Amino acid sequence: MRSGNPALSESTFLDLGTGTVVRRDAGAMTLNGTVNKTAFLLVLTLAAAMYTWSRFFTGGIEGLMPFVWGGLIGGLVVALVTVFKKEWSPVTAPLYAVLEGLAIGAISAVFEQRFPGIVMQAVGLTFGTLAALLLAYRSGLVRATENFKLGVVAATGGIMLLYLVNIGMRLFGFEGMGFIHDSGWLGIGFSAVVVVVAALNLVLDFDFIEQGVEHGAPKYMEWYGAFGLLVTLVWLYLEILRLLAKLQSRD
Repeated sequence: MRSGNPALSESTFLDLGTGTVVRRDAGAMTLNGTVNKTAFLLVLTLAAAMYTWSRFFTGGIEGLMPFVWGGLIGGLVVALVTVFKKEWSPVTAPLYAVLEGLAIGAISAVFEQRFPGIVMQAVGLTFGTLAALLLAYRSGLVRATENFKLGVVAATGGIMLLYLVNIGMRLFGFEGMGFIHDSGWLGIGFSAVVVVVAALNLVLDFDFIEQGVEHGAPKYMEWYGAFGLLVTLVWLYLEILRLLAKLQSRD
């Protein structure tokens, strides 16, 4: 049960003491429960995003940076807590959704001001990708084989490493890796690859959640599974937004 999503590691559904899958006869994780909780987290994310979005268009960018950094940093902290304390996910997962929504709303508004219409395109592509991959997964057209999982995990790790190195270079006064942010064809190609990798992580997440349901993981893992899927969706949306911005900046 390997996933490229750092929130859904191979041992997520395993009992750390015995190395065996945790089973519950009553109150076990279900697919419908996970779907419902995912929808609830998406609603929270959307509501928080609409709040910062409205603040931007009524009062400008001033005062929004605390929401951006507070949402991103706070979301990272809450995500780490959720990963290490999965039983807290019924509380931490909704909190993560709100924090990420606050940041996404402000970021989206900035992009929308520069490239009108880009946010709706990004939202549509994100949920369209989710629906298409879910359909392909359920129909058996796409299978999460071991080689597939290894490839996606390796690609995801490589992208994360590039981002960390780029951040580190900028912190120490270097220009960083220009192609990550550049709107040239190399930068567009890089963003396209990242979008594909992020999308493929959805397939691994579907498989991971399905395995948890089949092995009777405890009920709170519905929240954790929904949280892990939201992590991937947030990443995919932001990468699609960046890719569309690069494409439109060339017009």
